[in-house]
Amino acid sequence: FFNLTLCRELGLLQRRNQSSSVPKKTVGSIEFPAVLLNTRTGEIDSEFHNYVQPQEHPVLSEFCTELTGITQIQVEAGIPLHICLSQFNRWLQTLQHTMGVVFPNEQRNTSAPSATENMCTFLTWSDWDLGVCLQYECKRKQLHKPDVLNSWIDLRSTYRVSGFYFW
Repeated sequence: FFNLTLCRELGLLQRRNQSSSVPKKTVGSIEFPAVLLNTRTGEIDSEFHNYVQPQEHPVLSEFCTELTGITQIQVEAGIPLHICLSQFNRWLQTLQHTMGVVFPNEQRNTSAPSATENMCTFLTWSDWDLGVCLQYECKRKQLHKPDVLNSWIDLRSTYRVSGFYFW
């Protein structure tokens, strides 16, 4: 049981079709949001949000803006992915120190969380964001993808298995 979940959905550089000038393996992040959801109260305890400057394809397509609502002005005022990942790591460290956040893939001395620790996991809608897009982008840009981003619960698969998946 997780006391806290980090819900995230990357905003990604998108083109209308696969024959576009942006191949699947060069899709890039343009938004990096996360909210810390307290599963006991249903309240959002903390938020992280940055727009990311697309380095490889700096001009957003009209389709991308229509799909995400993210504008060219927002990404131009954003930060490079490596800085965003660094800030995200600092935010996570702050949560660990101030709220006792513990992730399942962290090395720990005991198997059960203490009374001051709050087990936390990432929730995403499919493996696409963390397992494909961010993975390839970090590889391409020779960036270290934080280890904590290598484990998550795929809500789409969970809903599909439960029989509540409609699309």
